[in-house]
Amino acid sequence: MNAIMRRALTGAMALSLAAPLAACGQDHQDAGAGKDSIGLLLPENKADRYEKFDRRIITSRVASLCLECKVDYSNAEQQVSTQKRQFDALVKKGVKVIILDPVDSQAAKSWVDAAAKKGVKVIAYDRLAEGDVAAYVSYDNEKIGRLQGQGILDALGSQAANSDIVMMNGSPTDPNAPAYKKGAHDVLDGKIHKIVYEKDIPDWSAVTAKKKMSDVIKARGAQGFDAVYSANDGMAGGIAEALKSAGLKNIPLGGQDAELPALQRVVAGTQSFTIYKEVRPEAETAAEIAFRLLRGKKISSLTSTTATSSSKAAIPARLFKAQLVDRKNLKDTVVRDGVVRVDLLCADDLASACKSLGLE
Repeated sequence: MNAIMRRALTGAMALSLAAPLAACGQDHQDAGAGKDSIGLLLPENKADRYEKFDRRIITSRVASLCLECKVDYSNAEQQVSTQKRQFDALVKKGVKVIILDPVDSQAAKSWVDAAAKKGVKVIAYDRLAEGDVAAYVSYDNEKIGRLQGQGILDALGSQAANSDIVMMNGSPTDPNAPAYKKGAHDVLDGKIHKIVYEKDIPDWSAVTAKKKMSDVIKARGAQGFDAVYSANDGMAGGIAEALKSAGLKNIPLGGQDAELPALQRVVAGTQSFTIYKEVRPEAETAAEIAFRLLRGKKISSLTSTTATSSSKAAIPARLFKAQLVDRKNLKDTVVRDGVVRVDLLCADDLASACKSLGLE
């Protein structure tokens, strides 16, 4: 082989190796990377449900619907800036459908609108994001609040009309929190004596809820309130600790999410009730809507109603019903549905209490 031919071959090989390397640095190459991907962005990992149930069920359902599809998952760990980076990364990859449970509904508006202009379909999951979302899957949150309010009234019984209530509401950045609060007020207002303290708790923080409850106890004394409304189980855990530290017993306390520690408190009698939102139908419906949107199919059979945010009306939606769980129906709800194993629910010193409830 002469020198001229060697130089020509060497140059050709260099070009052939350089081309893919150059392509890797070009944004337009990302556009095809997400054509069979569905983005899944969940807001935090403090609540048990997101990692244990939502992620697993959505991923499994997508796999059953589409062999070539994959779920591109990230968790924001309660950080808006982190979720924005995760969202932008999905759009840059070329992902055309994103299931988004926003850390902050308002903050997500600009991302959602920008993505929609690029043809990205965003499904608001569990919390209604602002902006041009394509669909919304969640629960009827005002009804959940009404269930919680009724749970407090039932726990107070004949003493309700003379009772003073403490209300620990959800995070002000969560669009569901005002709906829970409104529903609870709709039931409680006029049927109790007075709400003596009410606070929205940032980030649904159990630590903050515990501190605020301790402050209420110090300010009002042990007889200064008769029941505590907690918007979720995580905060109820902190509140229960504050009540225990103060030596207070038999104070009606409600929560939401049917998490294992809360269910154990229900068994023990330190939490009156929780709200059971069956995750499977919500997660599977979101997965199927995502798949249909990915393939350009209609979703009308999966969205039986509509929802309205402050930035968009008539959003195709599916809203599921929740159920109050207390000591009387533990066995016929969360245990029957396999949400919690009896051996875990009744561990340690709860064995005798479980036995009295027929949980063996």
